[in-house]
Amino acid sequence: MKSRIPMKRLTIRARLTLVFGGLFLLSGLLLLAVTYVLVSYQLRRGGLSGTITAASEAVPPPKDGSERGPMVGQKMVTDVADDALWTLLTQGGIALAVISAASIALGWLIAGRMLQPLQRVTETARRIANAPAADRGLHERIALDGPRDEVKELADTFDVMLERLDHSFDGQRRFIANASHELRTPLTLNRALLEVAVHRRAASTDTRQLGETLLEINSRHERLIDGLLLLSRSEQEPAERSFVDLADVAEHVASQLPPGRVTVRTETAEAPTIGNPVLLERLVQNLVENGVKHNLDSGGWVGVRTSTAPDGTAELVVTNTGPQVPRYEIPAIFEPFRRLNGERMATSGAGLGLSIVQAVARAHGGDVRAEPREGGGLTVTVTLPAPPQET
Repeated sequence: MKSRIPMKRLTIRARLTLVFGGLFLLSGLLLLAVTYVLVSYQLRRGGLSGTITAASEAVPPPKDGSERGPMVGQKMVTDVADDALWTLLTQGGIALAVISAASIALGWLIAGRMLQPLQRVTETARRIANAPAADRGLHERIALDGPRDEVKELADTFDVMLERLDHSFDGQRRFIANASHELRTPLTLNRALLEVAVHRRAASTDTRQLGETLLEINSRHERLIDGLLLLSRSEQEPAERSFVDLADVAEHVASQLPPGRVTVRTETAEAPTIGNPVLLERLVQNLVENGVKHNLDSGGWVGVRTSTAPDGTAELVVTNTGPQVPRYEIPAIFEPFRRLNGERMATSGAGLGLSIVQAVARAHGGDVRAEPREGGGLTVTVTLPAPPQET
């Protein structure tokens, strides 16, 4: 099997410059060649014939009476013609080289000027692609000015696509928020009615068991609605930001956990960042609760570590023991209502824990990644930007 060696392709600007410069050089060479042929023909066949005859007659014969005068005149004129043609080639070649270099440089500048609108389109697309969330940056527009050419049509089409995507994402968020708000009222009413029915003195045992089951189902639906509302709010950039130390948040979350089958270990160092304290607390809480939920039946542990990276970014690492997690299943655990093996909805919880973690991290300009842990479990790392330096 032949191995392919990746070759760096030239940019469009470089290719246009080479094409323009090559065509100019080829045209110059053809022009120089045609000029040489025409001048040579004129000198040797046409224009010099009379000159050669006149020069031959003007050369006096030798004193010894021989007939060498015409031959000497013809040789002189031939030498002059050869010198003129050589001068034409050398001087024309030098001029062609200088003008070709100038034309290549000018072609480089003109190609860059012509491709500048495309660079603007590329920069806008790159900013949107590098946005922390899929819908972040869709409010940007190219708004290219200039004549109605192909590049202008491309930029305008790109702006229309961005506008439709932006409206689509906004409509989706509004629908989730509105639907969640509308569903909370009947769920709250159902919970109140069920609690009254269960705690009635005349209620039978079967009625109480049925009521408790319905209360658990209702509670799960309430958690789902709360998770959807929080997810919708997390995907938007926080309006209120303040100084937050992830070490304090991690210690607070660990102290609030009730004792159970899983041990929570904390190793905290200063990890300052700027963000919404409520959302960042929910981020840490979801990660710890996820590690506790998906753990071993006995002897399991969850490790919480905070630190500051050399570049100043705040890092939160949550590691837990548990079942083996295939690496190809990692992207699915951050999708809403998804769990391992591609199944829909977790058997307990709303199935939004890690989705909310990812949304909160990206809304704060950070990122989250997960790696399978040797021996089972996960290692989830959250990075958040460093606070701005005071001047």
